[in-house]
Amino acid sequence: MKTNIYLYIIVMAGVTYLIRMLPMALVKKEITSPYIKSLLYYVPYACLAAMTFPAILSATDSTISAAAGFLTALVAAYKEKSLVTVALVACCAVFVVERLMLIL
Repeated sequence: MKTNIYLYIIVMAGVTYLIRMLPMALVKKEITSPYIKSLLYYVPYACLAAMTFPAILSATDSTISAAAGFLTALVAAYKEKSLVTVALVACCAVFVVERLMLIL
């Protein structure tokens, strides 16, 4: 069975276009429901978290160091540190935990 890569690309482009176009075509008036507005406001953040979290846990040699980096990043972000600071602190936490695990 020979696969046609161009057929796959056309189908993916069509699906992507429909997903983006259908809400605009079907919903003509402004959304007034505060529940729907708040739901739509948080959808990008939820999607980003759902895509990022599994990658965080598998990015290091052990899940323990990944969890330590994740928790450190959460604390730094909660304290409203900058993005660069959060990333550096999380990387340092992973480095320290990885080195401690080598010693023990």
